[in-house]
Amino acid sequence: MARRLISSGSEFEERIGYSRAVVDGDWVFVAGTTGFDYDAMTICDDVTEQCAQTLKNIAQALSEAGSSLADVVRATYILPRREDFEPCWPVLRAHFGSTRPASTMFVADLADPRMKIEIEVTARLPEHLSV
Repeated sequence: MARRLISSGSEFEERIGYSRAVVDGDWVFVAGTTGFDYDAMTICDDVTEQCAQTLKNIAQALSEAGSSLADVVRATYILPRREDFEPCWPVLRAHFGSTRPASTMFVADLADPRMKIEIEVTARLPEHLSV
């Protein structure tokens, strides 16, 4: 399978030079995903709403790749404020509670001060998952 690039249409991808997702072999790598609504280029101020929008953006990229949130095997959460992580737990559990990917969280500044969470995931294409 050839390497395939997936774009969300975010202006950041073009300006910085990256892809929302890359499909390479059996794997889908999604990174640089935040709570922006890329259609309107707006972002909510609430961290839990940003978390939900981020997962929606990731789900859209995974869908285009032929995968879904259920196929995620690894997730990384990046937040500027550690105290904002716990409020996101119910949102994360709603999406990953049954698949429980290997995950880590760390605190770091993000590219835009309006961003309160960034998530990256690695998923395996479903036809390559063993039952």
